[in-house]
Amino acid sequence: MSSPGARASSVWRAPQMAPSASAAARDQALAAALLARARDWQAADARAGRFAHGRSDDASDAARLADDYRLLAHDLARARALMPASRTRDYLEGAYARAHATLHHGAWDAGSALRRLFLEETPSAVRWLAPYLAWTTVIFVLAGCAGYTLVDRYPELIALFASPETIASVERGQLWTQGLLNVVPSSVLSVQILTNNIVVTLFAYCLGFLFGLGTFYILGLNGLMLGAMFAFVARHGLAGALFRFIVAHGCVELSVMCLSGAAGAAIGEALMRPGAAGRIESFRSAALRTVPVLVSCAVLLVGSGFIEGFISPDPRFSLATRVAIGVGYWCLMVAFLTGRLFARRARAPAEASA
Repeated sequence: MSSPGARASSVWRAPQMAPSASAAARDQALAAALLARARDWQAADARAGRFAHGRSDDASDAARLADDYRLLAHDLARARALMPASRTRDYLEGAYARAHATLHHGAWDAGSALRRLFLEETPSAVRWLAPYLAWTTVIFVLAGCAGYTLVDRYPELIALFASPETIASVERGQLWTQGLLNVVPSSVLSVQILTNNIVVTLFAYCLGFLFGLGTFYILGLNGLMLGAMFAFVARHGLAGALFRFIVAHGCVELSVMCLSGAAGAAIGEALMRPGAAGRIESFRSAALRTVPVLVSCAVLLVGSGFIEGFISPDPRFSLATRVAIGVGYWCLMVAFLTGRLFARRARAPAEASA
């Protein structure tokens, strides 16, 4: 015969077990009901994917996208509570993130992105970089004048800037660029020059991360080398020949170098004088603002590399033709960087639709 205490204990424990079992049964029922909506999740995810890649402009789908977002948010919250460590939760996390990105950022269109890059972002960044561009241009010009003066007064210093083979070639009265097409085909030469130009441009930009000092170094070094080579070839009567070789591609190539240096200098100043936003945020903001300039510089260097590979070493092109190509391409660069090159084309469709 059980004691009154045992009977009381058994009476006390019974209500504890019943709610636990009912709660588990309820959670299982809710989880089953949640899994039954898997097709709705897949449809919502597919609809968000179509809009994200610009493959749908259906008005009814666009209206349902907001409902999909609420559905996924609600079911994700339930899945986190009922099935926290399950593939269902992982799938809903991804579908919800994609729907959120599509709803708040819209579809990405390559054409619209390029138009915005070249019509808005690049001109805005170039205007912002105008003071830095002025300073980097001054540094490059002064370095070039210094290099010319040094080698003109002390010719032996050319050994600091040119290889023995180049010096020997100039002393024989022949530029190192003569007969270049007989050694390397124009297509291969153009690719090599383009690669080298892009590397120098990236160096001028990335060295700005050293608080701007690296940018000034590489601009000063290239200016010294250019001035020194002109002074050296001038002593042997080859300055005109070197100008003839450089003028077609050099106008844009040197301008791009100064522009990338200006972008690097802006990064350096953001690190040196971050302001109230903090050094990391200032660096991030400056880097994002200069990215369109780097993309534009790469585009311009493609044309410059083509000119330097196919036109500059070819003796069949006259000096007048080379000057016209160099100045014309430089004017095209200015129109490109200021957004005027595509502005008229962009206004034409708007005027037609009006």
